[in-house]
Amino acid sequence: MAIQQPSAAAVPVVAAVPVEHIAAAERPSYNFRAAAVVGFIVGVIDVLIAGRFLLKLLGASSQSSFVNAIYGVSAPLVAPFHGIFPNTGSSGNVFEPAALVAIAVFALLGWGAVMLIRIATAPRGTRPATS
Repeated sequence: MAIQQPSAAAVPVVAAVPVEHIAAAERPSYNFRAAAVVGFIVGVIDVLIAGRFLLKLLGASSQSSFVNAIYGVSAPLVAPFHGIFPNTGSSGNVFEPAALVAIAVFALLGWGAVMLIRIATAPRGTRPATS
């Protein structure tokens, strides 16, 4: 039994693309490191505030040094948002909406800073990468 070879017309022709062009196309056209640093800082801030929110909501003891450390670090971050909505809850468990507002505001500010970095550091005439 003879094996037939495919005809030349059946084999698709693929143009060779140099590796340098592929690597350049996949690289971001903005300062990725600066955007990553801003994202990291905003992530740490949001995690600290979320920790504060959960500790207050679950009624964590203020006798714990860990709880006091989280409260101490996150208090200046949440302070501008106190008074927007009232705190609710029982004597031990407190629902603190100021922490939720702070998380949203810091996330939006971080997003805006990353977009500004992308705009400011992109080469002239380039389009932003779709995410």
